[in-house]
Amino acid sequence: MKKLLFATALAIGSLSAVSAATATLHDGIMSEVIAEDFKEIAVADLPAAVTDALEADFAGATINKAYVNEKEEYKLEITAADGSMETLYADAEGNWLDM
Repeated sequence: MKKLLFATALAIGSLSAVSAATATLHDGIMSEVIAEDFKEIAVADLPAAVTDALEADFAGATINKAYVNEKEEYKLEITAADGSMETLYADAEGNWLDM
């Protein structure tokens, strides 16, 4: 009888340990791939069209960092007028991109 109880407890215990493992939905690999594509540049090196678009669409925002990739797409880390941090993407003509 003791062996039966022990075997039952062991079986139930091993099932609960397996079900307690959490699933990883996002491991950050894509974030790293996107980050690797962009190289940091000086804010002064941004095309005028990009800075003009920022002033027109995000009045009062300041650019903290700017990046560019091989396709001449720009990544901007900005502080909005309300103090929130945002990341924006634009092409060389000042059009906003969804990335």
